[in-house]
Amino acid sequence: MFHVASFEEIKRGDTTDIYFRRTKKILQKKGIKKRVVAEVAASSLPYKWGIFVGLEEVIKLFEGYKVDLYAFPEGSLFYESEPVLRIEGDYIEFCELETPLLGFICQASGIATKTARLKKLAKDKLILSFGIRRMHPAIAPMIDRSAYIGGADGFSGVGAEKLVEKKATGTMPHALIITVGDQIKAWKLFDEVIEKDVPRIALVDTYYDEKIEAVWAAENIENLYGVRLDTPSSRRGDLKKIIEEVKWELKIRGYSNVKIFVSGGIDEEEVKELDADGFGIGTAISNAKTIDFAMDIVEVEGIPCAKRGKLGGKKEVFRCDNCLKDKVVYYKFASETVMCECGNKMKKMLKKYIENGEIIREIPKPWELRKYVLDQIGKIEL
Repeated sequence: MFHVASFEEIKRGDTTDIYFRRTKKILQKKGIKKRVVAEVAASSLPYKWGIFVGLEEVIKLFEGYKVDLYAFPEGSLFYESEPVLRIEGDYIEFCELETPLLGFICQASGIATKTARLKKLAKDKLILSFGIRRMHPAIAPMIDRSAYIGGADGFSGVGAEKLVEKKATGTMPHALIITVGDQIKAWKLFDEVIEKDVPRIALVDTYYDEKIEAVWAAENIENLYGVRLDTPSSRRGDLKKIIEEVKWELKIRGYSNVKIFVSGGIDEEEVKELDADGFGIGTAISNAKTIDFAMDIVEVEGIPCAKRGKLGGKKEVFRCDNCLKDKVVYYKFASETVMCECGNKMKKMLKKYIENGEIIREIPKPWELRKYVLDQIGKIEL
């Protein structure tokens, strides 16, 4: 038995916090039924903006519950303190779902946000999600899906292939080279056995200097696409210089077409500074800072209310597609036409996904969501 909750347990609220279960018990026993409006927002962010991901699981969670659910489209950029999701219905109906709801979006949005930042820094260079081994395997597909939507060009986990509708990406582990006993033989066996549509990328730091192994790989593997440097920190020294040496030695021998990939401890600084063609990024993506979303009731039976530190009343969020500026407006003041300072008409961001428990809007394909994210981050600064 693995220590994970089943779909059915999550769906019926068996992963909730105990205080929500006690709240439901009190309301049921005393016959208190009140229609509320609850909003989900992050009062602070680790960066200037975030990428909202996890909605697909949220609407599956709420399907069949007698509520209406509105949300930013999956993959939308968002800012602090603005509601990205709204639920309207009898509070007893959904009070136990707050915990899994937040769990679905806090981590996924954190991963997508971090990946989007890395991709913006990398520009045309490849970003690959390599971090699932650092996290519980039950959430490996979610990690790679979130990273891909956030802008990653690929991912290593085969568990995400069906979810993302894309083949996993990877080279070879040190274990292959060590088991075979010889790096050149291991590279050749990879080339012999693995499908030809898989790029030939040789791992070149197992036993000898990286530039020596890189040259060996280029000399021994026909159509070598690239080499990967995964040098451990204890032997790394100046990785920038190591890359320069590898590129130099390959170029003077006529292998300037061979691409350089690096992995192991890569984060934003390395992506900015290293002259590589691609980056395999692990823990920085899979263990990205979560987005601290919270859900708050802002209206009870049509009357605005809120706890201290929050703004009462149901709200709408309007966005300018040109400059990605947002305006949060009390719903009664939200006219059909809200204008941005730049002169463009702003659009309403909260779309209806569930009506009285029925899903009425589908989530686009992952590749479409990734394109949506890349289009947005192309308009903003880090």
